[in-house]
Amino acid sequence: MTNISDAIVAIKSDAQVSVSGEDINQITWHDGNPTNITNQQILDKQVELKADFDAKQYQRDRTQRPKDGGYPEIADQLDMLWHDKKDGTTTWEDAVQAVKDAHPKP
Repeated sequence: MTNISDAIVAIKSDAQVSVSGEDINQITWHDGNPTNITNQQILDKQVELKADFDAKQYQRDRTQRPKDGGYPEIADQLDMLWHDKKDGTTTWEDAVQAVKDAHPKP
């Protein structure tokens, strides 16, 4: 789950806070909380940020190491592109499509 400080900063990017033990009731507002951010707003933002993070799992899966099912290294992709252009093949497209198929966008 997203920590409390991250949720607060997502609500107000220049908020100046510290949190003791990730306890919603132990927030110290160094700037006096000028926009009166409530605990419920913080909790709601945590849920929103977690949902966004979870929805992008496919992106993280696609960028893992190639041996773990991610895209080939950039140097390898460039080599594939060069050979595809020279040889009239689709090696690069096939490699990228295989990763996209293995980790589809929801």
